Amino acid sequence: MTDSGDLLPVSVITGFLGSGKTTLLNRLLRHPGMASTAVVVNEFGEIGIDNALVESVDDNVVLMSSGCLCCTIRGDLIDTLKDLYKRRAKLEVPDFTRLVVETTGLADPAPILHTLMADPFLIGRYRLDGVIATVDGVAGGSTLDKQFESVKQAAVADRLVVTKTDLADDAAIGGLEGRLRDLNPAAALYRAAHGEIDPDLLFNAGLYDPESKSLDVRRWLREEAYAAAEGGEHHHHHDVNRHDEAIQAFCVYLDERLPWDRVATWLELLTTYRGDDVLRIKGVLNVEESETPIVVHGVQHMFHPPVQLDAWPDDDRRSRIVFITRDLTRDIVESMLNALTERSESVDHAR
Repeated sequence: MTDSGDLLPVSVITGFLGSGKTTLLNRLLRHPGMASTAVVVNEFGEIGIDNALVESVDDNVVLMSSGCLCCTIRGDLIDTLKDLYKRRAKLEVPDFTRLVVETTGLADPAPILHTLMADPFLIGRYRLDGVIATVDGVAGGSTLDKQFESVKQAAVADRLVVTKTDLADDAAIGGLEGRLRDLNPAAALYRAAHGEIDPDLLFNAGLYDPESKSLDVRRWLREEAYAAAEGGEHHHHHDVNRHDEAIQAFCVYLDERLPWDRVATWLELLTTYRGDDVLRIKGVLNVEESETPIVVHGVQHMFHPPVQLDAWPDDDRRSRIVFITRDLTRDIVESMLNALTERSESVDHAR
């Protein structure tokens, strides 16, 4: 297995039209903390790069005075990421140690995550660090009501940034933040006015912790946030016509140590038959075939290849899988596993 520390971390910035995503990216490009970062965007013109801040232009690559490399998407994303990596290896572009991909305002971030999880070339060179979603502090609530894509962007994010906080009152922002916590309890939530935010708050959200130089499953999984949300006072019960009423966020714990094929079949059935409704899955598994935990990470129909850890993160040996789903309840998810377990046990007894 490739050491995760050797793979280039990729962060995906998403957000609905008008949510301040472009302003946020524009500010990030100028921040000294973005040095050694490559940013892949749809068009240079969309982010309004100031020519005074551009040191050189080479084909579809712009080098910023901050040290940040900016690249436009040519062809599809896979080709762009492959080409950028190869040019880095050949020293045709300055070295970079982190990659940021910007989506369009109407984009579903899932296909980008699928790309990073499925392409063999990219799997061996890049690793998903996290998803950053911007939410309009003024119109965010209305957008969540009307546009399911905005709900999905927020639900799959690892970092949520409420923008335009200088234009909205604290009560409105507080209400929006409560709604976002219901949608995605484990995501870190920040505010930004005029797109100003410390890049260090947005990155290093993945399984690999660059500070400890190791895989940090507890920091990445944050399953305690789901338990707090399910039992917390802020859990919402609002208009059933709201898009986010369909979203469930919960953690499933398995006390029993199960065979890998049973757990894998369970997750495969879920994503095969209800993949559109399984927005994101993260988990650490205790299976019979391994003395150390197996980490799984999926987005809708697609799973990243499982990762085996060298050791357990703590004394808790239960399997822990967090789900963010749409119209798919905990009862349904657990009953599918129970049905597989009962079937397996009946087959064993028959033998």
